[in-house]
Amino acid sequence: MINRILIRIKVLQIVYAYYQNGANDLKVAENELLFSLQKSYDLYHYILLLILDLTNLQNRILDNRKHKYRPTEEDKNPNMRMVNNRFAAQLSKNEALNKYVSESKISWSNDRDFVKNVLDLILASEVYAEYLANPDDSYATDREFWRAVLKRVICGDEMIVDYLEDKSIYWNDDIEIVETFVLKTIKRFEEKEGSKQELLPMFKDQDDRTFAVRLFREAILHGAEYRERIDRHMKNWETERIANMDLIIMQLAIAEIVTFPSIPISVSLNEYIDTAKYYSTPKSGIFINGILDSVVGELKKEKVLFKD
Repeated sequence: MINRILIRIKVLQIVYAYYQNGANDLKVAENELLFSLQKSYDLYHYILLLILDLTNLQNRILDNRKHKYRPTEEDKNPNMRMVNNRFAAQLSKNEALNKYVSESKISWSNDRDFVKNVLDLILASEVYAEYLANPDDSYATDREFWRAVLKRVICGDEMIVDYLEDKSIYWNDDIEIVETFVLKTIKRFEEKEGSKQELLPMFKDQDDRTFAVRLFREAILHGAEYRERIDRHMKNWETERIANMDLIIMQLAIAEIVTFPSIPISVSLNEYIDTAKYYSTPKSGIFINGILDSVVGELKKEKVLFKD
């Protein structure tokens, strides 16, 4: 689930913190990196779990209305389509989700107001109205309802994003990426799989976990060497006036280009240039592209680099 885009972002954050804190304890920083990646996987399960909490809350609200003093006909005979959603029922029995929730102790139990606010957004949405009006009463319709809720109601909602960022500092840059993986997961669900439906693994394979740790180590252990190369190509730029984040981004880019022969240079360059546009100044992408292009040329000339 945790792809290399997210890995690069996490490594960047930890390397930046490593230099800012001045602790210089490589093992502690490496453990923090792995913990940060684990928190991203927590968020994946939190969002899936939110579907169940929203369903259960709606069920309690409708049940309370049935038993209130002088219930209306609507209270007595509410529309139970969301409560009886087949996809949500399947998800509630999912063995992988229940195992992770139990072992990781994750829960929305202390976030009741938030869950209620999200439910209110859903019930007031066009997605919900379309769902109730849809004559196709099937598992596929139930599953697509929750995909639509995630895409059109939850993803990008400012209130939800702000709340999640406040809930965990590790989620500040994860939310959009993790949401795409939740959408992919819901799309993959099949009714016939029942409780055995597979969720996405934390890493696609062992190579991705190795990539994260090795990229971090190489960036730190060879940091001075990479900074020297960067300095040689600054020309009319004064290093002291360059944003520290730009230097760290270039340091990581060089570490990846040198260390991982299977990753094309263009892929690494594009990833870090895009990262610079988001994490540094508006002009950083152009500046970093120019410097890294010169460094790559130098590495090839020295026969340190043999890939394209």
